[in-house]
Amino acid sequence: MSEATPETLVIEFRAAEQLLDARDPRGALKLLDTVVAAHPENTAARLLRARAFFLGAQLRPAEMEFQTVLEREPDNAFAHFALGRTLQRANRADEARRHFRLAAALDPRPDFVEAAAFDPPQPT
Repeated sequence: MSEATPETLVIEFRAAEQLLDARDPRGALKLLDTVVAAHPENTAARLLRARAFFLGAQLRPAEMEFQTVLEREPDNAFAHFALGRTLQRANRADEARRHFRLAAALDPRPDFVEAAAFDPPQPT
């Protein structure tokens, strides 16, 4: 097998995006493993890899990748939201709620706010 070049890594990353869109997380992971091995600091590749783990129901690896992304980008609302979904799927609702709320605070998108399940304001 030939050595990965920057060009082939970009091609593999884009192909992994397409495979994930086509709901083929295993295929995406095969390509992303090469990209992440070559550039472990690449947050975009790690986020895509986390999504592939999640879609493939590999919750522990997904959780670890989302946490790695958040260590580097603590203000990444999508990563908080996706980690919340991962924890929710693993029946860890209290932990999930924290990340849903962080996501909604960072980016008040309707799906983030709905997942955060903030208590309605009480009449005064």
